[in-house]
Order: sequence, then C-alpha cells, then structure tokens
Amino acid sequence: MSIIVGYVPSSEGVAALETAITEARKSQKLLVVVNSSRGDALVDRRYVQGDDIAAVEDRLKAEGVEHLILQPVRGNDAASEVLQAADEHRADLIVIGLRKRTPVGKLIMGSTAQQILLEADCPILAVKAAPGN
Repeated sequence: MSIIVGYVPSSEGVAALETAITEARKSQKLLVVVNSSRGDALVDRRYVQGDDIAAVEDRLKAEGVEHLILQPVRGNDAASEVLQAADEHRADLIVIGLRKRTPVGKLIMGSTAQQILLEADCPILAVKAAPGN
C-alpha cells in the first residue's frame, strides 16, 4: 500500500509533494514520487535532474518518510506513468498538483490531471499552489 505523487519542479509540483509527504507521514505508507519524461529528458524542464533530484531525496529523508523516486523515460505521458505506478504499488491515494488552464489549452494539449482523475482506481487528492507561488 502506498501514496503516489506526480511531481514536476513547479509551484504546483511542490504543493503536491508537500501534501503527499504529510499524507505519507500520517498513514506511515510508502511515498512513491513519479517524475517522468517521454524521452527528451535532457531538454525537458519538468524532468528533475542533478542537484534538484538530490534536493527532493534529501527532503524526503529529512521528513523520515519511506520513499521511492521513479523517473521513467520510456515514451509514455505523465498520466500513464502515474497510473502505472499506482497499479504497481497498490496505491491508496494519488496526489497531483493542479494549475489553471484555459479551455483552449485543455482542448489542444489535453490534461494530465483529467486523465488521472478519470482513470485512477483509487482516491485522488488534487492540490493547488498557494497564491503568489
């Protein structure tokens, strides 16, 4: 049993990670952090590397949370990677960050959050970044 969090280095991603840490500490469950790329990891700003991934690791260790960081690069979209991790790790909860998008933006680009909300087999906790972040 676990808690899955979709993480990207943004204010929404940080809000999701902080919330997931809180939930994992309360329930004493494994926290699985998913940060993926379709295959362009070297230029994908959402794919955390180097000192940034070390900072995430250090944060999780400092909180004393049992954790696993997954960074798949296999051509799948982020929603598919989060959903797959949820299945593999028998998720009790998925935590995702939300950002405001225009209706046209949703139509053209799709919505990772929407796909997770519609396809997940467990509860979802969607969080927004604090105003001004």
